[in-house]
Amino acid sequence: MHLYRTHSCGELRQSHVGEVVKVSGWLHRRRDHGGVMFIDLRDHYGLTQIVFNPGVSEFETVERLRTESVLTIEGKVISRAAELVNDTLATGEIEIVATAVTVQSEAAELPLPVFGEPDYPEDIRLKHRYLDLRRETLHANMTLRADVIASIRRRMVEQGFTEYQTPILTASSPEGARDFLVPSRMHPGEFYALPQAPQQFKQLLMVSGFDRYFQIAPCFRDEDARADRSPGEFYQLDVEMSFVTQEDVFQSIEPVMRGVFEEFANWNGKQRQVPAEPFARIPYADAMLKYGSDKPDLRIPIICSDVSDIVVREDVTLGVFRKIVETGGIVRAVPAPDTAGQPRSFFDKMDAWAKKEMQAPGLGYMRFVDEGGELKATGPIAKFFEPAALQALAKRAGIKAGDALFFAAGKKADAERLQGAARNRIGHELGIVEPDIFRFCWIIDFPMYEYDEDAKKVDFSHNPFSMPQGGLDALLAADTEAKQLALKAFQYDIVCNGIELSSGAIRNHLPEIMLKAFELAGYGPEIVEAEFGGMLNAFQYGAPPHGGIAPGVDRMVMLLADAENIRDVTLFPMNQQARDLMMQAPSPVEDKQLRELSIRLAPQAKS
Repeated sequence: MHLYRTHSCGELRQSHVGEVVKVSGWLHRRRDHGGVMFIDLRDHYGLTQIVFNPGVSEFETVERLRTESVLTIEGKVISRAAELVNDTLATGEIEIVATAVTVQSEAAELPLPVFGEPDYPEDIRLKHRYLDLRRETLHANMTLRADVIASIRRRMVEQGFTEYQTPILTASSPEGARDFLVPSRMHPGEFYALPQAPQQFKQLLMVSGFDRYFQIAPCFRDEDARADRSPGEFYQLDVEMSFVTQEDVFQSIEPVMRGVFEEFANWNGKQRQVPAEPFARIPYADAMLKYGSDKPDLRIPIICSDVSDIVVREDVTLGVFRKIVETGGIVRAVPAPDTAGQPRSFFDKMDAWAKKEMQAPGLGYMRFVDEGGELKATGPIAKFFEPAALQALAKRAGIKAGDALFFAAGKKADAERLQGAARNRIGHELGIVEPDIFRFCWIIDFPMYEYDEDAKKVDFSHNPFSMPQGGLDALLAADTEAKQLALKAFQYDIVCNGIELSSGAIRNHLPEIMLKAFELAGYGPEIVEAEFGGMLNAFQYGAPPHGGIAPGVDRMVMLLADAENIRDVTLFPMNQQARDLMMQAPSPVEDKQLRELSIRLAPQAKS
């Protein structure tokens, strides 16, 4: 018989009754029933109930052990009595009567419980992550993550892609976030950088003649923690394809994304669906107008509208809205359907939320009612709208009696930010978010440029390596700031349930177009050469049209696991301050190491 086990703790069934077996695992739970002791033994695969009858030599040994001690138990498999069958366990119809026990490792007093999964302080959970990962939910999440990555790899290979690995030590590149720098011992005063993404390498692979590349790529960015991104590192499904249009990318990637979500939609007993129709395609401008966001949650049945032209009519006397529009701002209307039964406090809380959480001046509203067959409105700002203006609002917003309208007003970016957040909050507060479904969409036609208020100039809005729609001719024709801001790029995102899973683009593979695109953003050829010289030079020797995308693996698993924080789908995450409490990183290093790297630490300013 094997030294440690003949079966796993999740394997035994009725067909094994009568067999003498050996299992190993952690003492998950212990119960004493009048001299007969029961324990649940747990391993990676599941739980098995073990029975210790009085007289077994190791009875007292097991009785004194703390939970999470590691045991090897030999015994005979028997059927449970019908009334004692546990239908929630795969092994719930059997149990093992112990005849011999070996204590492999005795556990000390635990700093946090494993059984029952009570909420526990984050610092303790992260410091003892190896214990935290034993808990059922987290353990299942990590297994899901591994299964999702295996599914992605299989589906990508079936689509004709080949996995290649790109460098981890590379050059610093302005990707929009801070680099993690690695000092070079052999080249004093010089530094490598960890890649924020394999962007340039995967494009160079296309120049090298490879065609359909993918990689489960680690990416490193020195940025603050967010609920949907760990500080330091994350993983993405990095993809690049040669001789493709935007449509080709969609046709290759959509089946992979759909297939993965369909495969795990019912994971861990959940009942969810992925609609059969193709992913919706929403131009960026429409997304910002209708949803106030370029990552809209399509489960919320609320469509917003622009009412800037209505609030400046002569039959509207609300001066604050008029002033906002006349000074270049906008006013967006956000419907709140079927709110006739909502108390005044619902509306007051929305206004208070806008002021406190969104730092907005407020969130005006009006409630629409039916008075004698005529649609009228009540609320703080209703009195400023004549009946004809109210009718125009109702028609534009598509609302009826019993609905309400909230108003987000201000500079375009500020109003859209408030509009999008208000739409999401209203949907959740009213309980109208469509449950148990994954709704995907492509966001397309992103603007090539945007106006940078701080620098007071036009700059790239999304990705400087994207091909402008219309190519070089469009760039040459953009001889005014207004025309430049109107340019669109072949850029696209995948969004699911309000979470951006991916960004991608058809790349700018022609040096003359790249140089002109950077010129319009205020970057001369010397800057392009200095920052992207390797790629620019490579393009001069024959570069194919190519494009790609990079869905975030962590965010995909978050959605499938129904997790609220990316920490819950990451094996060994850092805390909010980007510290690894378990490994105590970052940490000081010895002076000897610094001398080898030709580094002297600057004095730290006192806070």
